[in-house]
Amino acid sequence: MPADITIYHLLLANLVVLAGSCLQGVAGYGIGTLAAPLLFLISPVFIPAPLTLNAGVLTVLMLVRNRTSLQVREVRYAIGGGLIGAVLAGFTLTVITAQGFELIFGALILLAVVLSVAGLKPRLNPRNSVIAGTASAYMGTITAVGGPPIAMIYQNEKGPLVRANMSAFFLFANVFVLATLVLSGYLGVTELWLFVATMPGVFIGFWLSAGLVNRLPFEALRPIILGIAAVAGLAALIRGLINLGA
Repeated sequence: MPADITIYHLLLANLVVLAGSCLQGVAGYGIGTLAAPLLFLISPVFIPAPLTLNAGVLTVLMLVRNRTSLQVREVRYAIGGGLIGAVLAGFTLTVITAQGFELIFGALILLAVVLSVAGLKPRLNPRNSVIAGTASAYMGTITAVGGPPIAMIYQNEKGPLVRANMSAFFLFANVFVLATLVLSGYLGVTELWLFVATMPGVFIGFWLSAGLVNRLPFEALRPIILGIAAVAGLAALIRGLINLGA
């Protein structure tokens, strides 16, 4: 365990992961959008690998729950784009400094918020799926927030299809992302330990989502979630600029 990580940090991290997992269990995505910026503020060591590993566990749980609504033909193009995005992110991670990571993290979080509120409604077709998959995996590799791009092309689809197809995409994308993180040196023993220490939040949040999937007003909570992400992303960006100038 990193010397600067205490039980207090782990409890906070589990609460954040719990909230993000519950949100994703209801809406089909959200663990990254909600949890990543807050985890970064708790400690940057929780991002991206530990959260990405937890998101992978959550994805498997969700895919099992929504497997009857899965349409593989529709999601295969996004998966191909995901491979491209992970490779591009791998090149980025190998050349940036710690200060550069903070800057890119903050900028991409703010981009995710902008994409979520832009009101764009691209059609669900092969071209847009590849573009969304590429953007999602690129952002997900660096920040663990890959939901907004892929969610844009599914925003007009029904709930079970959204949760199933997005879970299938995230499952494959997580494999690409984790391989990239290993090769770029961002996933090691410390990250695995932090993943195990925060995994309880995933299971509790997923369990809670089963009773809230038809009750939780996601659209009402959306502005609050995006507001939290925007503030945290801005804080990361400012911290990166301060550290860059130090």
